[in-house]
Amino acid sequence: MMATPALRFLADESCDFAVGRALRAVGYDVLAVSEVMRRSDDRALIDQAHREKRILLTEDKDFGWLVFVSHADSAGVILIRFPGNARQSLAESIKRTVSEQGQQLSGAFVVVQPGHVRINRKPSVASQASA
Repeated sequence: MMATPALRFLADESCDFAVGRALRAVGYDVLAVSEVMRRSDDRALIDQAHREKRILLTEDKDFGWLVFVSHADSAGVILIRFPGNARQSLAESIKRTVSEQGQQLSGAFVVVQPGHVRINRKPSVASQASA
């Protein structure tokens, strides 16, 4: 099955290389930060992903704070939470999540754990102001 070309990804340094390789193998555009720079700043990465309309792939929980507390604009974040004993199924799980959820991932904060995917929509600033 080939990828939906509209979905693009930015994999930060904490993201397992196998995830980027698996998504690339089925046709997704994946920019891996570790291939183009050494150290990156979380805020700069989420801003880059937003500008380039790329869903951020990360294992760094700090991105939850950036999205929900500091209200950083985001094209979407997939937070990967796989313990060491489940790593062998990581790449396939992410590939399946992207394939099954598709466009629902855009603009969402998604937590992927072994056997479980949670998709959260960030409340818009407009709806917060009216609340």
